[in-house]
Amino acid sequence: MMMRVLHVCTEIYPLLKTGGLADVAAALPAAQVEAGGDARVLVPGFPALRAGVAGQELVAELAPAFGAGPIRLYCGTLPGSAVPAYVIDAPELYDRPGNPYADAGNRPYADNAQRFALLGWIAAQLAQGLDPAWQPQVVHAHDWHAGLAPAYLKAAEQAGGRRLAGSVQTIHNLAYQGNFPSHVFGYLRLPAHFFDIEGIEFHGQCSFLKAGLYFADKITTVSPTYAREIQHAEQGCGLDGLLRTRAHDLAGILNGVDDAVWNPATDGLIARHYTIGSRAGKLACKNALQREAGLAIRDDGPLFVVVSRLTEQKGLHLVLAALPEIVRRGGQIMLLGSGDAVLESAFAAAAAAHPQSVAVRIGYDEDLAHRLVAAGDAILVPSRFEPCGLTQLYGLKYGALPLVRRVGGLADTVVDCSLENMGDDLATGFVFDSFDEAGIEAALRRAFALYARGADWDAVQERGMRQQFGWDTAAAQYAALYRQIAT
Repeated sequence: MMMRVLHVCTEIYPLLKTGGLADVAAALPAAQVEAGGDARVLVPGFPALRAGVAGQELVAELAPAFGAGPIRLYCGTLPGSAVPAYVIDAPELYDRPGNPYADAGNRPYADNAQRFALLGWIAAQLAQGLDPAWQPQVVHAHDWHAGLAPAYLKAAEQAGGRRLAGSVQTIHNLAYQGNFPSHVFGYLRLPAHFFDIEGIEFHGQCSFLKAGLYFADKITTVSPTYAREIQHAEQGCGLDGLLRTRAHDLAGILNGVDDAVWNPATDGLIARHYTIGSRAGKLACKNALQREAGLAIRDDGPLFVVVSRLTEQKGLHLVLAALPEIVRRGGQIMLLGSGDAVLESAFAAAAAAHPQSVAVRIGYDEDLAHRLVAAGDAILVPSRFEPCGLTQLYGLKYGALPLVRRVGGLADTVVDCSLENMGDDLATGFVFDSFDEAGIEAALRRAFALYARGADWDAVQERGMRQQFGWDTAAAQYAALYRQIAT
């Protein structure tokens, strides 16, 4: 059965990326098409998306709504793939430079509720036949930005007295919920009874993510462990009660790695290619990054790399606290990221104090991220919580042993180098439990100890590179889920 699925999202690699959602939005529909499905995406007409989708043709014109003038819907194709993409052309809402969600001062746009309400509303319109040539059987909403899509779909079904399409809400990070003041509900074009505890209302506000979690037929998140964690208060972000009531509709499906983008054997962004069976190129990548970053050119200690937002959630204060120990033991570290200004300054100061051992690049650079993962002996992901994490999967693929905290998708994808796991040929990295300096320092000691035993390090590195996290597995799991709810 060729399932017609509409993915509703706000960013897609390589056209527009602020986080891992863009990688998922590019890879999952492509994997579904490759498996014989009929997947399409719907995105807002942000400048990069409006310009990057190829061969756009006008599908429909709609009257002004949500603060936008006349709205046009186009359909083209994502570059480098066979995935059709609908683009909402509403310049008053979407045609803004820079970050798609916030202004130059990093303040969320005041009209974000209207901007993303339109996205969900158009998704429901497509389920009602807005494009005469194609109508989805499943509407798959990603994160809070698309959370109103299941609500608009349910409202249309209630009004019309018939089922239009199944709906799925995927949580990529429960901490981001799209909560707005209650007065926003007045212009969302939803029935009055939807503003209720059994609906979109959340502590007196309108919550776009809660709307998706309440009205969608099925809920997914991006790892099995995170699916369990969010049903409890510590990581439930206030929505754990709702998620417990919907536990029978909640599934954790691990993200995958797009082999066309992340593969050390073919990656055009790294200094030298290498494979599982021939890894000499990895040392060449390490030395090339050391030269680029001004680090000492040596291989007598491990090179740790970090590619991350600089936030408390990501555990970067733990990395900062561990820096002196890494340097003292003869290791090196390079960080790429941006975020908290205090962390940015502290890492920059550490690099200035130890230029041979510590390098820092503030900002984000996709090409440099590939070079770091290819060069690193180990990659640090010490998160307080982590729905799935793609960074550790890239690390495994490139032979950069992940050093992670045992939470969410990190717990599902990395096996610690304990003696028993080494003995059973299971170890793929370093895992710690307590979110504190003692926890990360114990994991770092294991990393240095293993690095000193070259044959054992090589065995763990090879085992990690052999792990399979392809999107074909995730696509098959989603297909099974869709079959339960498709019209």
